[in-house]
Amino acid sequence: MTLRTLTSVKLGAVLAAAMTVTAVPASATECIAPSNPGGGWDFTCRTIGRILGELDLVDGNVQVTNMPGAVGAVAFAMVAAERSDDAELIVATSTVGVTQMAQGRYPAPLETMRYLAMLGADVGVIAVDNDSPIQSLAELNEAMVADPTALVTAGSSGAGGWDHIRLLMVADAAGVEDLGSIRWVQFDGGTDAVTQMMGGQIDVVSTDMGEIAGFVESGDIRILAALSDEPIPAFPDIPTAISQGIDVTGYNWRGLYTGGDVTEEEYASWVERLETLYNSENWQTAATESGLVPIWRGGAEFEEFVRDEAQVMEDISREIGVIE
Repeated sequence: MTLRTLTSVKLGAVLAAAMTVTAVPASATECIAPSNPGGGWDFTCRTIGRILGELDLVDGNVQVTNMPGAVGAVAFAMVAAERSDDAELIVATSTVGVTQMAQGRYPAPLETMRYLAMLGADVGVIAVDNDSPIQSLAELNEAMVADPTALVTAGSSGAGGWDHIRLLMVADAAGVEDLGSIRWVQFDGGTDAVTQMMGGQIDVVSTDMGEIAGFVESGDIRILAALSDEPIPAFPDIPTAISQGIDVTGYNWRGLYTGGDVTEEEYASWVERLETLYNSENWQTAATESGLVPIWRGGAEFEEFVRDEAQVMEDISREIGVIE
């Protein structure tokens, strides 16, 4: 496999960007979505924030702050530098963010933060515009094998990020030899990528169903494959890649972290409240209707899971040549 070797995000550049969007410490609970409105991290903050209020698990409403930049690194840098002990602050994260950290693209190591809980997993999907001449995953794979440079692909992570890796896994299983020649464009959310695809600038989007479910329901786009073991419950008619002969899955879990200097009592309080939220009908309904598979991991179990996940992402990244 031949992929361009990718350099890490420079600490100074990320910190400089963070300083331009620093949030004022909130007087009430705040959830930072490290993306533009409409993406998966935005969904995580807005949905969890709403339900925390509905269940009276916080005082008042949860303030949602969108802080896009460097696939979560800008928000991470701000929290590390300025709000590491703010017990009223939670931040959305996922497989995408941990992949970036595993590749050395964040300004500080994973252990800088405390990881609170995973509440569900989004299913990766491969999508095209509804007017695209590509009608199936087989046709997409044929096109990529014939000329990997012919299509412009995109998602909500940079080259070598989780959305990109998932597409490369599909292409690799299809027999594409020069994976590095597949053209990739990064956006700060799946919604942005799909909007550009609908405008004709992008041919294929690799992202999470939860980010673009509205476009599926409206009929604006066509999902060629769900990267899951079984069909997505909310969209049972969408075929999986496995059912089409491509043995690839790609889940993106959804969770939250907080600053690394919060007290053990504050950390435990958040884990307890989030578990209550997870077990509520409010969350179970909201998650499944958005295409998420509800999954709970909290506290020490989740922190261990994140460390293990980072190692897996590092190993995959080395295998496909993203890092040395």
